[in-house]
Amino acid sequence: MTPTLVRHHRYADSSATVDAGTRARDWAEIQERMLAPLYEAVYQRLEVGAATRMLSIGCGSGLALLIAAARGARVAGVDTDRERLALARERLLPDTGWDGGPDQPAAEQPRLFVGGPSAAAAAAGEAPYNLLTAFNPIGCVTGDSEGLSPALESAVRLAARGTTVVLTGWGPPERCATAPVLRVAARLAESARAPRSAGLRAARRDDLEDVAARAGLKPDGSGRVSCPFGYADMDSAVRGLLSTGLFDSAVRATDRSQVEKEVAEALHPHRRPDGTVWMPNVFRYLVCVS
Repeated sequence: MTPTLVRHHRYADSSATVDAGTRARDWAEIQERMLAPLYEAVYQRLEVGAATRMLSIGCGSGLALLIAAARGARVAGVDTDRERLALARERLLPDTGWDGGPDQPAAEQPRLFVGGPSAAAAAAGEAPYNLLTAFNPIGCVTGDSEGLSPALESAVRLAARGTTVVLTGWGPPERCATAPVLRVAARLAESARAPRSAGLRAARRDDLEDVAARAGLKPDGSGRVSCPFGYADMDSAVRGLLSTGLFDSAVRATDRSQVEKEVAEALHPHRRPDGTVWMPNVFRYLVCVS
Protein backbone atom coordinates (compact mmCIF):
# COMPACT_ATOMS: atom_id res chain seq x y z
CA MET A 1 0.00 0.00 0.00
CA THR A 2 1.38 3.40 -0.96
CA PRO A 3 0.64 6.80 0.56
CA THR A 4 -2.52 8.30 -0.88
CA LEU A 5 -3.69 11.85 -1.27
CA VAL A 6 -7.00 11.81 0.53
CA ARG A 7 -9.87 14.15 -0.25
CA HIS A 8 -12.38 14.48 2.55
CA HIS A 9 -15.81 16.07 2.53
CA ARG A 10 -15.88 19.72 3.61
CA TYR A 11 -18.24 20.61 6.41
CA ALA A 12 -20.43 23.67 6.20
CA ASP A 13 -18.92 25.12 9.36
CA SER A 14 -15.44 23.73 9.94
CA SER A 15 -15.08 25.71 13.17
CA ALA A 16 -18.06 23.99 14.78
CA THR A 17 -17.44 21.49 17.56
CA VAL A 18 -16.63 18.11 16.05
CA ASP A 19 -18.15 15.14 17.87
CA ALA A 20 -16.17 12.03 18.74
CA GLY A 21 -17.72 10.00 15.93
CA THR A 22 -16.80 12.57 13.29
CA ARG A 23 -13.24 12.85 14.58
CA ALA A 24 -12.86 9.07 14.61
CA ARG A 25 -14.02 8.93 11.02
CA ASP A 26 -11.61 11.72 10.08
CA TRP A 27 -8.85 9.54 11.54
CA ALA A 28 -10.01 6.45 9.68
CA GLU A 29 -10.68 8.14 6.34
CA ILE A 30 -7.86 10.69 6.24
CA GLN A 31 -5.02 10.19 8.69
CA GLU A 32 -4.61 6.54 9.59
CA ARG A 33 -3.43 5.41 6.17
CA MET A 34 -0.42 7.72 6.42
CA LEU A 35 1.12 5.09 8.71
CA ALA A 36 0.45 2.18 6.34
CA PRO A 37 4.09 2.09 5.12
CA LEU A 38 5.15 1.61 8.74
CA TYR A 39 2.78 -1.31 9.23
CA GLU A 40 3.84 -2.96 6.01
CA ALA A 41 7.56 -2.55 6.69
CA VAL A 42 7.18 -4.21 10.10
CA TYR A 43 5.09 -7.07 8.71
CA GLN A 44 7.54 -7.69 5.90
CA ARG A 45 10.51 -7.75 8.25
CA LEU A 46 8.77 -10.14 10.66
CA GLU A 47 7.27 -12.27 7.88
CA VAL A 48 3.77 -11.90 9.30
CA GLY A 49 1.50 -14.60 7.90
CA ALA A 50 -0.65 -17.61 8.73
CA ALA A 51 1.52 -18.58 11.70
CA THR A 52 1.09 -15.15 13.32
CA ARG A 53 -1.31 -14.55 16.20
CA MET A 54 -1.18 -10.80 16.77
CA LEU A 55 -2.50 -8.51 19.48
CA SER A 56 -2.49 -4.80 18.63
CA ILE A 57 -2.40 -2.41 21.60
CA GLY A 58 -4.29 0.78 20.69
CA CYS A 59 -5.59 -0.67 17.42
CA GLY A 60 -7.68 2.39 16.60
CA SER A 61 -9.91 1.97 13.55
CA GLY A 62 -8.17 -1.23 12.57
CA LEU A 63 -6.09 -0.56 9.46
CA ALA A 64 -3.01 -2.31 10.86
CA LEU A 65 -5.17 -5.30 11.78
CA LEU A 66 -6.73 -5.37 8.33
CA ILE A 67 -3.34 -5.43 6.62
CA ALA A 68 -2.09 -8.21 8.91
CA ALA A 69 -5.25 -10.26 8.37
CA ALA A 70 -4.82 -9.91 4.61
CA ARG A 71 -1.44 -11.60 5.05
CA GLY A 72 -3.14 -14.53 6.80
CA ALA A 73 -2.51 -13.55 10.42
CA ARG A 74 -5.05 -14.13 13.18
CA VAL A 75 -5.56 -10.73 14.75
CA ALA A 76 -6.99 -9.14 17.86
CA GLY A 77 -7.04 -5.51 18.91
CA VAL A 78 -7.74 -3.46 22.03
CA ASP A 79 -8.45 0.25 22.31
CA THR A 80 -10.05 2.63 24.79
CA ASP A 81 -11.56 4.78 22.00
CA ARG A 82 -15.01 3.29 21.40
CA GLU A 83 -15.66 5.38 18.29
CA ARG A 84 -12.49 4.24 16.53
CA LEU A 85 -13.12 0.67 17.63
CA ALA A 86 -16.61 0.80 16.13
CA LEU A 87 -15.04 1.70 12.78
CA ALA A 88 -12.59 -1.18 13.17
CA ARG A 89 -15.56 -3.50 13.59
CA GLU A 90 -17.08 -2.16 10.37
CA ARG A 91 -13.82 -2.93 8.55
CA LEU A 92 -13.03 -6.31 10.04
CA LEU A 93 -16.43 -7.72 10.97
CA PRO A 94 -18.99 -6.39 8.47
CA ASP A 95 -22.61 -7.53 8.68
CA THR A 96 -22.10 -9.73 5.64
CA GLY A 97 -19.61 -11.85 7.57
CA TRP A 98 -15.85 -12.19 7.79
CA ASP A 99 -14.01 -12.21 4.47
CA GLY A 100 -12.67 -15.66 5.27
CA GLY A 101 -16.05 -17.05 4.28
CA PRO A 102 -18.41 -19.52 5.98
CA ASP A 103 -15.66 -22.10 6.44
CA GLN A 104 -13.50 -19.68 8.46
CA PRO A 105 -13.32 -21.02 12.04
CA ALA A 106 -14.72 -18.57 14.58
CA ALA A 107 -11.48 -18.71 16.57
CA GLU A 108 -9.59 -17.33 13.57
CA GLN A 109 -11.86 -14.33 13.04
CA PRO A 110 -10.62 -10.91 14.18
CA ARG A 111 -11.31 -10.08 17.83
CA LEU A 112 -11.82 -6.51 19.08
CA PHE A 113 -12.00 -5.45 22.72
CA VAL A 114 -12.69 -2.17 24.52
CA GLY A 115 -10.06 -1.33 27.13
CA GLY A 116 -6.49 -2.42 27.77
CA PRO A 117 -4.69 -5.67 26.95
CA SER A 118 -6.35 -7.51 29.85
CA ALA A 119 -9.64 -7.21 27.96
CA ALA A 120 -8.25 -9.71 25.44
CA ALA A 121 -7.40 -12.30 28.09
CA ALA A 122 -10.26 -14.67 27.23
CA ALA A 123 -9.27 -14.86 23.58
CA ALA A 124 -5.63 -15.40 24.52
CA GLY A 125 -6.65 -18.49 26.46
CA GLU A 126 -7.32 -20.33 23.20
CA ALA A 127 -3.74 -19.86 22.04
CA PRO A 128 -1.11 -17.35 23.19
CA TYR A 129 -0.23 -14.38 21.02
CA ASN A 130 3.19 -14.47 19.35
CA LEU A 131 3.28 -10.86 18.14
CA LEU A 132 2.40 -7.74 20.12
CA THR A 133 2.31 -4.35 18.40
CA ALA A 134 1.99 -0.79 19.67
CA PHE A 135 1.58 1.24 16.49
CA ASN A 136 0.65 4.56 18.12
CA PRO A 137 3.95 6.46 17.66
CA ILE A 138 5.41 7.93 20.84
CA GLY A 139 7.98 10.68 21.29
CA CYS A 140 5.85 13.63 20.27
CA VAL A 141 3.89 14.61 23.39
CA THR A 142 5.35 14.85 26.87
CA GLY A 143 4.32 11.77 28.83
CA ASP A 144 2.89 9.93 25.83
CA SER A 145 4.78 6.77 26.82
CA GLU A 146 3.76 6.71 30.49
CA GLY A 147 0.87 4.30 30.04
CA LEU A 148 2.59 2.14 27.44
CA SER A 149 4.95 0.19 29.70
CA PRO A 150 2.15 -1.09 32.00
CA ALA A 151 0.07 -1.99 28.94
CA LEU A 152 2.99 -3.92 27.49
CA GLU A 153 3.54 -5.76 30.77
CA SER A 154 -0.13 -6.75 30.79
CA ALA A 155 -0.03 -7.86 27.16
CA VAL A 156 3.13 -9.94 27.61
CA ARG A 157 1.27 -12.06 30.15
CA LEU A 158 -1.11 -13.09 27.33
CA ALA A 159 1.71 -14.01 24.95
CA ALA A 160 3.93 -17.01 24.35
CA ARG A 161 7.39 -16.99 25.85
CA GLY A 162 9.85 -15.15 23.62
CA THR A 163 7.09 -13.27 21.83
CA THR A 164 8.08 -10.45 19.45
CA VAL A 165 6.99 -6.97 20.53
CA VAL A 166 7.05 -3.94 18.21
CA LEU A 167 7.15 -0.34 19.47
CA THR A 168 6.92 2.70 17.21
CA GLY A 169 7.86 6.37 17.49
CA TRP A 170 8.40 9.60 15.60
CA GLY A 171 11.73 10.02 13.89
CA PRO A 172 14.16 12.92 14.42
CA PRO A 173 12.44 16.31 13.99
CA GLU A 174 14.84 17.24 11.19
CA ARG A 175 13.46 14.26 9.26
CA CYS A 176 9.80 15.06 10.00
CA ALA A 177 8.30 17.95 8.07
CA THR A 178 5.21 17.74 10.28
CA ALA A 179 7.19 18.65 13.41
CA PRO A 180 6.87 22.46 13.02
CA VAL A 181 3.13 22.09 12.42
CA LEU A 182 2.75 20.07 15.61
CA ARG A 183 4.55 22.81 17.54
CA VAL A 184 1.49 25.00 16.93
CA ALA A 185 -0.33 22.91 19.52
CA ALA A 186 2.34 23.46 22.17
CA ARG A 187 2.52 27.19 21.51
CA LEU A 188 -1.25 27.72 21.75
CA ALA A 189 -1.58 25.59 24.86
CA GLU A 190 1.34 27.27 26.61
CA SER A 191 0.22 30.79 25.70
CA ALA A 192 -3.11 30.18 27.42
CA ARG A 193 -1.52 28.25 30.28
CA ALA A 194 -4.07 25.52 29.82
CA PRO A 195 -4.48 23.18 32.79
CA ARG A 196 -3.48 19.58 32.14
CA SER A 197 -2.03 20.53 28.77
CA ALA A 198 0.38 18.08 27.18
CA GLY A 199 3.44 19.78 25.78
CA LEU A 200 4.80 18.62 22.45
CA ARG A 201 8.50 17.84 22.31
CA ALA A 202 11.04 16.51 19.87
CA ALA A 203 11.50 12.76 19.71
CA ARG A 204 14.61 11.53 21.53
CA ARG A 205 16.93 8.87 20.24
CA ASP A 206 16.27 6.44 23.10
CA ASP A 207 12.52 6.93 23.63
CA LEU A 208 11.62 3.44 22.42
CA GLU A 209 14.52 1.79 24.22
CA ASP A 210 13.48 3.47 27.47
CA VAL A 211 9.95 2.09 27.18
CA ALA A 212 11.29 -1.37 26.35
CA ALA A 213 13.56 -1.32 29.40
CA ARG A 214 10.72 -0.30 31.73
CA ALA A 215 8.56 -3.12 30.37
CA GLY A 216 11.34 -5.68 30.74
CA LEU A 217 11.74 -6.23 27.00
CA LYS A 218 14.99 -7.01 25.18
CA PRO A 219 15.65 -4.96 22.00
CA ASP A 220 16.33 -7.12 18.96
CA GLY A 221 16.63 -4.69 16.05
CA SER A 222 15.14 -1.49 14.73
CA GLY A 223 14.34 0.34 11.53
CA ARG A 224 13.18 3.62 10.01
CA VAL A 225 10.34 4.03 7.54
CA SER A 226 9.34 6.95 5.34
CA CYS A 227 5.70 7.90 5.97
CA PRO A 228 4.81 11.02 3.99
CA PHE A 229 1.63 12.82 5.03
CA GLY A 230 -0.19 13.63 1.80
CA TYR A 231 -3.55 15.40 1.53
CA ALA A 232 -5.64 16.40 -1.45
CA ASP A 233 -6.38 19.86 -0.05
CA MET A 234 -5.90 22.09 2.98
CA ASP A 235 -9.24 21.17 4.53
CA SER A 236 -8.34 17.47 4.53
CA ALA A 237 -4.92 18.23 6.00
CA VAL A 238 -6.32 20.25 8.90
CA ARG A 239 -9.05 17.73 9.71
CA GLY A 240 -6.64 14.82 9.46
CA LEU A 241 -4.08 16.35 11.80
CA LEU A 242 -6.69 17.41 14.35
CA SER A 243 -8.06 13.86 14.38
CA THR A 244 -4.77 12.61 15.87
CA GLY A 245 -5.57 14.10 19.29
CA LEU A 246 -2.24 15.95 19.35
CA PHE A 247 -4.03 19.30 19.17
CA ASP A 248 -6.59 18.65 21.91
CA SER A 249 -4.73 20.74 24.50
CA ALA A 250 -4.62 23.68 22.09
CA VAL A 251 -8.35 23.39 21.38
CA ARG A 252 -9.09 23.38 25.12
CA ALA A 253 -6.82 26.38 25.63
CA THR A 254 -8.28 28.49 22.82
CA ASP A 255 -11.00 27.22 20.48
CA ARG A 256 -11.19 24.93 17.49
CA SER A 257 -11.49 27.71 14.90
CA GLN A 258 -8.29 29.36 16.18
CA VAL A 259 -6.41 26.06 16.08
CA GLU A 260 -7.67 25.29 12.57
CA LYS A 261 -6.57 28.74 11.37
CA GLU A 262 -3.05 28.47 12.81
CA VAL A 263 -2.56 24.89 11.66
CA ALA A 264 -3.53 25.94 8.13
CA GLU A 265 -0.99 28.78 8.28
CA ALA A 266 1.72 26.37 9.46
CA LEU A 267 0.84 24.02 6.60
CA HIS A 268 1.16 26.74 3.97
CA PRO A 269 4.86 26.02 3.15
CA HIS A 270 3.87 22.43 2.38
CA ARG A 271 1.06 23.34 0.00
CA ARG A 272 1.94 22.59 -3.62
CA PRO A 273 0.79 24.57 -6.69
CA ASP A 274 -2.03 22.10 -7.37
CA GLY A 275 -3.47 22.65 -3.88
CA THR A 276 -2.29 19.36 -2.39
CA VAL A 277 -0.35 19.26 0.89
CA TRP A 278 2.73 17.05 1.19
CA MET A 279 5.01 16.54 4.21
CA PRO A 280 7.82 13.94 4.22
CA ASN A 281 8.24 12.20 7.59
CA VAL A 282 10.30 9.36 9.03
CA PHE A 283 9.05 7.03 11.74
CA ARG A 284 11.06 4.55 13.76
CA TYR A 285 10.23 1.08 15.04
CA LEU A 286 11.93 -1.11 17.63
CA VAL A 287 11.65 -4.91 17.60
CA CYS A 288 11.90 -6.50 21.04
CA VAL A 289 11.62 -9.95 22.58
CA SER A 290 9.64 -10.56 25.75
